[in-house]
Amino acid sequence: MRVIPVDMTGVTVMVAQPPQTKMRDKKNGVVAVDIETGGSLMTVDVLFVANGNAEVITVTVTEDDISGDLAMGTPVALTGLVARPWENEFNGQKRHGISFRAAAVTSLAG
Repeated sequence: MRVIPVDMTGVTVMVAQPPQTKMRDKKNGVVAVDIETGGSLMTVDVLFVANGNAEVITVTVTEDDISGDLAMGTPVALTGLVARPWENEFNGQKRHGISFRAAAVTSLAG
């Protein structure tokens, strides 16, 4: 699968929704884990502002790689942000999109 690095030059990022546990199977309460480390995965919705445009994106990160208080509106740094295109088929319907993963999400609040 392709992994595309995201250039963070001139980008402002702030928390839109505090971290939440990423579920692999919501029905059975199974938490998603990182394949390499076994750490629990979290999602953080962030407002990504670049070139005068703003968009909310969901970033996945391991729980241990979240630092600081990530309350709504908190400015953050996204270390090692990458985008991954995905596609799947469910009940005969093709779906596709882009998922985002960061090595770390760090609060910039003083």
